[in-house]
Amino acid sequence: MDHFIGFDRLLRILLGREKDLQLFGPPGFLDQVEHKLRAYTWNLVHNYDSNFTLRVTELDGNEAGRCASFRCHNIFRREDEKTLVCPGNVLLSESAMQVRCAVLDHGGIPCMAYVLEEQSHVNVWKNRIQELGLPVGAWLRDLKQAVLCGEPDQRQIRVAWRTDGAEQERLVSLSELKSALRIVPGQKIAYVTDVACHDDNVARIVELVRGADLLYIESAFMERDAEHGRRKFHLTARQAGEIARAAHAGCVIPLHFSPRYQHEDRALLREEVAAAFGGKVL
Repeated sequence: MDHFIGFDRLLRILLGREKDLQLFGPPGFLDQVEHKLRAYTWNLVHNYDSNFTLRVTELDGNEAGRCASFRCHNIFRREDEKTLVCPGNVLLSESAMQVRCAVLDHGGIPCMAYVLEEQSHVNVWKNRIQELGLPVGAWLRDLKQAVLCGEPDQRQIRVAWRTDGAEQERLVSLSELKSALRIVPGQKIAYVTDVACHDDNVARIVELVRGADLLYIESAFMERDAEHGRRKFHLTARQAGEIARAAHAGCVIPLHFSPRYQHEDRALLREEVAAAFGGKVL
């Protein structure tokens, strides 16, 4: 139940808005979303001007899957279903980032782990912008986007601002503006939870999260309760730390602590992660 309980709240917030929401899940996810939607009576949705749409994709973890749409004005009937190929298990690819996944086992229940990988960070030196006689402002978003998209240096960036109520504007080449930028490698952020500790899962996790700057990973039980963790199909703090070490993660953020541990025990969970990881733990 806890894998899906947030769906209803998200649906209620977005219902009636002109939005397309993309949802991704493991095998069986399309059926689960359809059954949730069919549990409600949609007798009033035609009163909405907007046609809120859910675009749902389920992946098998082997670069293939299925997708379908559920539209508000069609009382969320399943439609436009088709199979798809997902090279590299990439769910989303944009100029600024991409999101990849792996399908893991949670005691017979498939669960998804994710990594978000930024292409680059574009940092702006405000003092250098001012030295060019330009103000900071919303135009910097266009500048960053042009850099991330690999636009040519001769591309002209429109810089607009107001002075004493009068509109000002300049066109400045990307090559000139680059002197005010610092481009650094982007971060890799990974999220792993609800997984059993067995060889196949560990191999898939390590492959997916390798080199992550930030690794959010479940550390549900202390090592003294490893047998209970095995029965519940969750990682212990020590197992989480060992996985992080094998993946050469930069920093670990333990999460999903079992409610059996009080506040003071959660500090011990973090200590167990840190001892096994040998690196920074938040």
